[in-house]
Amino acid sequence: MASPVAVRMAGELGIDLRQVKGTGPMGRIIKRDIETYIQERDKAPQAAPPPPPIPTPSYEPSGAEYTVEPFSGIRQTIGKRMTESKQTVPHFYVTMDIDMGAAMALRSQLNALLPETDKISVNDLIQKACAVALRQFPKINSSWSPEGTRIHNQVNIGHAVARENGLVTAVVRDVDRKSLAQIARETRDLVTRARDGKMKPDEMVGGTFTISNLGMFEVDDFIAIVNPPQAAILAVGAVQKVPVVNAEGQIVVGQRMKATISADHRVTDGAEAAKFMQAVKKALEEPMRLVL
Repeated sequence: MASPVAVRMAGELGIDLRQVKGTGPMGRIIKRDIETYIQERDKAPQAAPPPPPIPTPSYEPSGAEYTVEPFSGIRQTIGKRMTESKQTVPHFYVTMDIDMGAAMALRSQLNALLPETDKISVNDLIQKACAVALRQFPKINSSWSPEGTRIHNQVNIGHAVARENGLVTAVVRDVDRKSLAQIARETRDLVTRARDGKMKPDEMVGGTFTISNLGMFEVDDFIAIVNPPQAAILAVGAVQKVPVVNAEGQIVVGQRMKATISADHRVTDGAEAAKFMQAVKKALEEPMRLVL
């Protein structure tokens, strides 16, 4: 037996409850047991790799050398969950090109007034824009279940954070109800602790939508895999200076960003996802909406 909280955490973190020892009443598995399991798993030494298989014909060059790096616990969980997602979730994708000129100008103006701890990043603007759009399109802020679509009352946005041994998700809760400065503070704190391995297990679960931003790596655009049980994930590239044609037909320097939503076709469809992306685009191109 396991508590509902323990079941949810185990499902989102890819943990087999049969491997967890329960310390609750009558051996029930509770939240504390999941946290203990994660701590012990991450501390445990990795098992030695299995003996090499019997050689079979291969197209690899004869005598090619390589080293084997055993999978970490996090990498094994990522592999399991992402494979499950691609095999069971019917993905589709919608990409939009967003004019970030006004958003970048607003960011500069706000940051000139804010202390260092509250400085707003491009990702904070994207996060707030997504929260505004998710309130307009609740099906995107939902998850699939056998009994029907679960439309979530909270807007909890997860952020894929790269660590040396794999990705973790840091979840900022109630994003639609918070100011840009609040979002910036909370996200910075969560991401820092995630990279340092100091994030609490319950800060990694409960997300209703995810943002994966590779803009800091100068990536133009990419697509991401839906993080089940969520219905969608937004992949964001870098804000780039590019030549654009303005309203007067002149070629000028503009600031553009590509964003692609990956969505679960069991929950939503192309038209709804496109309208959601239009709402995100509108919020970023008219960024005063984000501070009202």
